[in-house]
Amino acid sequence: MPDYLAVDLGAESGRVLRGALRDDLLTVTEVHRFVNRPVALPEGLHWDALALFADLSDGIAAAVAGGSEPVAGVGIDAWGNDFGLLDRAGHLIGNPWHYRDRRTTRSTAVVAARVGAQALYRTTGTPPLPINTASQLVAMEGSPQLDVAERLAMLPDLFGYWLTGDLATEQTIASTSQLLDVTSRTWATGVIDRLGIPRRLFAGGVVPAGTKVGPLLAHPSVPLWTVAGHDTAAAVAAVPATGDGFGYISSGTWSLVGLEIDAPVLTDEARLAGFSNEAGVDGTIRFLRNGTGLWLLQRCRAAWGDPPYADLVDEAAAAPGFRSLVDPDDPAFVAPRDMPARLAAACRASGQPTPQGRGAVVRCVLDSLACKHRWTLERAEALAGRRVDTVHVVGGGAANPLLCQLTADLTGRPVLAGPVEATAVGNLLVQARADGRLGTLRDLRAVVARSLPPRRFEPAGGARHDDAYARFLALLDAGETI
Repeated sequence: MPDYLAVDLGAESGRVLRGALRDDLLTVTEVHRFVNRPVALPEGLHWDALALFADLSDGIAAAVAGGSEPVAGVGIDAWGNDFGLLDRAGHLIGNPWHYRDRRTTRSTAVVAARVGAQALYRTTGTPPLPINTASQLVAMEGSPQLDVAERLAMLPDLFGYWLTGDLATEQTIASTSQLLDVTSRTWATGVIDRLGIPRRLFAGGVVPAGTKVGPLLAHPSVPLWTVAGHDTAAAVAAVPATGDGFGYISSGTWSLVGLEIDAPVLTDEARLAGFSNEAGVDGTIRFLRNGTGLWLLQRCRAAWGDPPYADLVDEAAAAPGFRSLVDPDDPAFVAPRDMPARLAAACRASGQPTPQGRGAVVRCVLDSLACKHRWTLERAEALAGRRVDTVHVVGGGAANPLLCQLTADLTGRPVLAGPVEATAVGNLLVQARADGRLGTLRDLRAVVARSLPPRRFEPAGGARHDDAYARFLALLDAGETI
């Protein structure tokens, strides 16, 4: 039986994985892993799109040549918001900007002023954020690049275009742009016009996950499928849930905490709380809040010379809990430089003990993330009018037992952790379903539960956790950040 390949691009690294579906069980094998290195130029921070394409192409070639079974498809997922611009000949105009570049600092206010914050949210379901595609395009206003650009390609669609020669824009990745109508799932041309963005960039419309794009130029027998192109959408599709009463945390560089619902929540309360309504597989809505996640730990690890994550988690488990807490979304933590010093400064500024040693610093990060997980989950429940009985943690954070246990303790709900490679798993199974080998989204999730059963963490809450959470709420109130 044929296999499928997932190209999964993350902020730290990219991977090409091979998925084999046999007897309703999925096995996943990593074929190729490569580093994703942003490039700081004098004018700002960029992604090295050419290096990423060379690496993913090498991975696909190795997988096609090295497997015992034929390859029936390739799918690409990546982070949201960022994009490439193509000229009239289809050539890339410069390396894509990095969402952490600070050129968009003032753009969110411009976006909100031109459209109106309420009207914008009612149409796109997305609150203004500096990382949004809309904010990035407004920041480029008057630039030579924008003047000559003919098409915009979200990153997974850009790489798919280079692989096949065909450009298809997939719904879930488009929904991160703040330029897609969340109800019709078509480009929000009224918003685009009011922002002064050239409408020609969005010719061609959008297509759902599971659309066949075309054969690979280098491997004509292998088709490219649109999958859930946004990595979080792919990860949510792979949540091994058996019912509807679940919340999820897609835990990686970002912590995306939310619910899967049938219709968007477009209230002012949801907008002011920073929740997005993003497209999911099969017409679902990912009602979520995008918060800082393991970025804090990643940057601490880099400052310490990249010791193994397992060692850092062990040291944190041995450190006293809840001595010092921070708001992970504090703007002070956006820049990548010297994160341990930034965390220490935040603790001093709020009158808390300064973490001493790696274990204490990591414990501060994980305690704070677990508190923010509770804060976000409870607000999602209140805004959507739905009670969560189980929390699924997928992505890299699912491999962190201390973070999973703390999240269970703080939220008071069982946590089911895994799969770690949820994004790639969702990518592979969406392809298999598009190829006629699976039925509903529920069937897809049943395959995940059978193939990669999650690890369960029972809550062991109590006064200690409630007291810590009360301190965390007071910290948020004092800092006025959410």
